[in-house]
Amino acid sequence: MRQQETDQNIIFGIHPVIEALDSGKEIEKVYLKKGVSNEALAGIKRTLKGRRVPFQEVPQEKLNRLTRKNHQGVVALLSPIEYSNIEEELKRVYERGEVPLILVLDRVSDVGNFGAICRSAECAGVHAILIPTKGSAQINSFAVKSSAGAIFNIPICRTGHILSEVRNMKESGLQLVAVTEKGDKSMHDSNLTGPMVVIMGSEEDGIGDGLLELADIHANIPMAGSTGSLNVSVATGIILFERLRQISNG
Repeated sequence: MRQQETDQNIIFGIHPVIEALDSGKEIEKVYLKKGVSNEALAGIKRTLKGRRVPFQEVPQEKLNRLTRKNHQGVVALLSPIEYSNIEEELKRVYERGEVPLILVLDRVSDVGNFGAICRSAECAGVHAILIPTKGSAQINSFAVKSSAGAIFNIPICRTGHILSEVRNMKESGLQLVAVTEKGDKSMHDSNLTGPMVVIMGSEEDGIGDGLLELADIHANIPMAGSTGSLNVSVATGIILFERLRQISNG
């Protein structure tokens, strides 16, 4: 984590966390004490798995850094946003008579990159951002700041089955564009004007094989320098505004 969460952003203790889950509070992530096998924590773990809430088992020291109060081996970080459902967001787009543009971030884990991407996406007219439950950046106050508040103006959807969700969008008529430096087609030579899902990969290893295989187009961003790739937030902004350029030149 880039910064310690404030008490306003966390819930700690077995019963308060259970109550938060039961009441439907939007939880970003839960940290559980590693090596503890009591029934209460085991029950929380089962609930988290069932509701696809990200969690991680960590040493006692990690929990103590999050709060100095009696956490009983469990600390939950509240999300500053309310997650949306990608199917419902697409339905709203079609009901408004608009051409859908969905951004998929495959395990983009840097909080600053995520915030910057949200800012570019909102400015470029992206209708929703889809992220996987595991491996994505934590949405916290730093992400909000990095996005200049844009994170509140664009639906963020989280799923435990990102491959299935993307396949469903493809089957419903959206073109899948995977943006990768290994792409065989320049973004300038790619038609980016129709109903579309733009897929961006993680900072470490790019887009996963499953999503790459699904993609209709593997687009690259032409570069003049010797550096092999761009920062993912910069690359995302470039491809989204290339789409806007193409639409404007119609």
